[in-house]
Amino acid sequence: MSKDAILGAIRRGLKRGPLPADQAAMLQGRLATHPRHLIPARSRLPRPQQVALFVRNVEKEFGTVERVPDLAAVPAAVADYLAAQNLPSRFVMAPHAELAGIPWKDRPLLEFEARRAEGSDQVSLQHGYAGIAETGTLMFPSEAGRPVTLNLLPETEIVVLRASRIRGAYEEAWDLLRAESQDTRSGGFMPRNVMLVTGPSRSADIEQTLELGAHGPRRLHVVLVDDDPAALPMADADVAPPVSVPGGPAAPGD
Repeated sequence: MSKDAILGAIRRGLKRGPLPADQAAMLQGRLATHPRHLIPARSRLPRPQQVALFVRNVEKEFGTVERVPDLAAVPAAVADYLAAQNLPSRFVMAPHAELAGIPWKDRPLLEFEARRAEGSDQVSLQHGYAGIAETGTLMFPSEAGRPVTLNLLPETEIVVLRASRIRGAYEEAWDLLRAESQDTRSGGFMPRNVMLVTGPSRSADIEQTLELGAHGPRRLHVVLVDDDPAALPMADADVAPPVSVPGGPAAPGD
């Protein structure tokens, strides 16, 4: 069903025709300008503290992080993590060019297939598009090299993310996606799906008992590649300095 057909059905359900010209112009202006909400001051930090905040928030949400100096160190990090979790050395990997270029031959015991995930896969290795320090969230726009099934089916998901792709707030991550994305089929700037993942899947719906892996991976592990010299850890990287917010009081969440 086309977009016009879907929107037409919604209008009929609401018993409403096309928007008046003034309302349509206001809506188009809002879509074009992407107005900002309040940005939490905690996300406006120097790069080392910003990346450290991302790591802390991932861990706060029951995920784990290992920082490595470059992509060549990823195979060892993956092998060590799988061994520590008593998991098999076999995994399904996103068919992404950056992951394919990693020297996996350095760890010959690792076995993988580059494809979308299936129900029988225990471990996936996904390519991280961006990280959001504000909440420790990972952004996964769908594309052929980043299948969404890798985020849903295996019990364990490992994500390779560059530190240079970490942004402070959600709005900045969306800016990055708009700047780099162009959907050739629709002519728009958004992929068909964008998943925002904060920690492993969990639920406390039944008797208020936290259950990991309720609707997706039970484990989420981030291999963070330190490719941004400005974001390398410093002795005081975990100490966030006071942040002043120009133009008014501090935003919520400070």
